[in-house]
Amino acid sequence: MKIRVVAGVALGAALLAPAPATAATAPELSGAAVYADGHRLARYEGGKWSTLAEIGALPQFAVSPDGRKAAWVTDGGNLQVKDGAKTVTAATKLQGGTPCLTPVWSPDSTQIAYVGKGETVMAVKADGTGRRRLGTSKGVCHLAWAAGGRYLAGYTGEADAVYRLDVRTGKAARAKGVKLVTHVQSLSPNGRNAVVAVPADPAALGDGSWPSAFKPAVVDLVSGRTLTPAVKGRLIGAFYLADGRLVVRVAGAAHNTLVVLDAAGKESRRIEEPARARTQALLQVLP
Repeated sequence: MKIRVVAGVALGAALLAPAPATAATAPELSGAAVYADGHRLARYEGGKWSTLAEIGALPQFAVSPDGRKAAWVTDGGNLQVKDGAKTVTAATKLQGGTPCLTPVWSPDSTQIAYVGKGETVMAVKADGTGRRRLGTSKGVCHLAWAAGGRYLAGYTGEADAVYRLDVRTGKAARAKGVKLVTHVQSLSPNGRNAVVAVPADPAALGDGSWPSAFKPAVVDLVSGRTLTPAVKGRLIGAFYLADGRLVVRVAGAAHNTLVVLDAAGKESRRIEEPARARTQALLQVLP
């Protein structure tokens, strides 16, 4: 793994959330990350791979922000949670076999949000206790949970809008600036900005499975302003960190590269991903 510090390229500070940590105190990235490769969720750290969970061929999965736990929905509608060697059924009677209805972990890696009946978004602790209702939203596909904890966002089953759910009020609002969408990757810490995928062909929306690669757009869910990160190369993903930095994934022939933008939108570092991860989906970037 190679890490390089570089001069900056602006993304646009208006679409980067204010970071709680300064550039001097923000944790350094080591290149550790979690990937999905078909039925396997795996963590890469220190040059080594470890399996978090084997989930079969089902695409409804999520990995906790700390990179240590996995959750997935079985074809029969059970929410399975794996923490170390222990696997528990945290909820039942979910809608299994629906690729876009992925669960999502809370910022502190203790709870999982999932889609209940209709448009209800629920949450449950990793051990299956403490189930609660977060609210209702038309945006229940590929839920993302902001690091600040207040907002979740997802896109509609018709792939024509993104909705942001305020868990304090239980109400959701349609985001501006999105008319066609097939993925919500992550939210800025304050929940205002989202990394989404906008398909180039309206007739090619796919089945809602988690993409291994996509062209990222950053959209301000309040103003509707949208842009592509100003990073050279073929962009195949982007991910907000809890401190407000944006990590942009750039495709390469031998390996992909993670380009780190600071809270001002300046490029600060480049980290080579392992070659084995080149065709895998990026689920978490770990400090």
